[in-house]
Amino acid sequence: MGLMVAFSAVLSMLTLGPFLWMMFIIIFMASLGKSLGVRRMYVNLLVKIFEYGRQNIEHVRKRQYANLNTSECEEAPPATKVETPTNNTSDNCVDCAITKPSITTATTNGDASKPLKNGDIANGGNSVISRVESLILLPDMEGARSKSRESNNEDDVDSNEDNDSLEFNLTNCLDYVKSGMEAIIEDEVTSRFEAEELKNWNLLTRTNRHYEFISWRLTVIWVIGFFIRYVILMPCRVFICFVGVVYCVIGFAFVGVVPYRSLRVKANDYVFKHTFRIICRSLSAVIRFHNLEYKPKNCGFCVANHTTPIDIAILSTDHSYSLIGQRHGGFLGVLQRALARASPHIWFERAEAKDRMAVAKRLKEHVSDPNNPPILIFPEGTCINNTSVMQFKKGSFEVGGVIYPVAIKYDARFGDAFWNSSRYSMMQYLYMMMTSWAIVCDVWYLPPMTRGENESAIDFANRVKSVIAKQGGLVDLVWDGQLKRMKPKKEWKEKQQEEFTKRLKGE
Repeated sequence: MGLMVAFSAVLSMLTLGPFLWMMFIIIFMASLGKSLGVRRMYVNLLVKIFEYGRQNIEHVRKRQYANLNTSECEEAPPATKVETPTNNTSDNCVDCAITKPSITTATTNGDASKPLKNGDIANGGNSVISRVESLILLPDMEGARSKSRESNNEDDVDSNEDNDSLEFNLTNCLDYVKSGMEAIIEDEVTSRFEAEELKNWNLLTRTNRHYEFISWRLTVIWVIGFFIRYVILMPCRVFICFVGVVYCVIGFAFVGVVPYRSLRVKANDYVFKHTFRIICRSLSAVIRFHNLEYKPKNCGFCVANHTTPIDIAILSTDHSYSLIGQRHGGFLGVLQRALARASPHIWFERAEAKDRMAVAKRLKEHVSDPNNPPILIFPEGTCINNTSVMQFKKGSFEVGGVIYPVAIKYDARFGDAFWNSSRYSMMQYLYMMMTSWAIVCDVWYLPPMTRGENESAIDFANRVKSVIAKQGGLVDLVWDGQLKRMKPKKEWKEKQQEEFTKRLKGE
């Protein structure tokens, strides 16, 4: 018994020492913003493994499809030969191959060979429905169709101009029935609040539960990956994240008691960036920043698309910001209270109207001080699955000041960064992130923008949104992201009814 205890003590000393040294090196390099290149090598290796898995899956599928065709041809009854002077009969196997749809010739939504327009993404964003025409009104069109959709309906309008009859026909409502069926199958809003569909499997059962046992090679790779993610990476990531949170709480507590503002600002910038660099390193984050000359400056707004609370950590590794957002509890609440001790951040309750008025006032006061860091804002107000950009709230665009747009695009192959807050709690989401392969993203700083003289806040917000969508390769949508939690406004339904009435009257 004593020998076993001694052996376990020696083994723990041999393993604990190297582990602590490795954690120290990772945290130290993260605090300096430096890297040894291990994470990039790790990501490149994952790309090769995913490609091997894709080829293996395609090989198994082709083999299964060939076996299915062979069995169908064997079970089919023998064809009777009919002698004709011009045609020769063919065997049943050829008939089966002709009548079955070909996988290689199937068309998809979108053509990769064609240049993409603003806001378009390849393959239509894995869309099921390809809408040639639509009668669904957009919320900002004041009862009129958008130009893009109106052009698709010009032929139908011209054909109806010759018909002077105002009698009701059942066919008048078929277009609306078609649009309703399309919306039931797949609409433009609810699909943005679900995880992005992957084209290739990334060896995670949360993205697909049918491939891990499709072949013994993939089973071996999946088991090894499961062991690495849950036994090796996850404990290390939890430890590094714990160190980052403790550093945040203690560091900002000391910064908050610094009496001189100039010294406090420098200390806050130091602790702020170090904290989020350590937290991002706990997720094996690989971040590529572009256009550093357009990095946000003091006394302004940094506006970005919103996918996850990690967006804040991603951007804060390169610059310090003042944060504004909804007050949270739990893990996020600990970080919010720690940050508020050292720098001017704005936390509010979304349901309180008086609080929102106070927020607007504090925003104006913040941007009026040239020494304050830029405010990081996500005008969508909710997390979107990184395939599109939804309606920007106009509040931050009414205050004035310079807007610094930032586009964030995540690579979902290594881990889906989208937080579905209606389905997962914060701790469940962090657990999924800790057990993912990595968080890989690109960040583009865009040229600063200011509001025009005769430009409304809504038009300015839409202009900033379109620039972000174009740079990130995201779909530019006009729908409100709060449809995730609330029903459509009554005014939208009434406009749709008015449009249908005009259509029946022939107007």
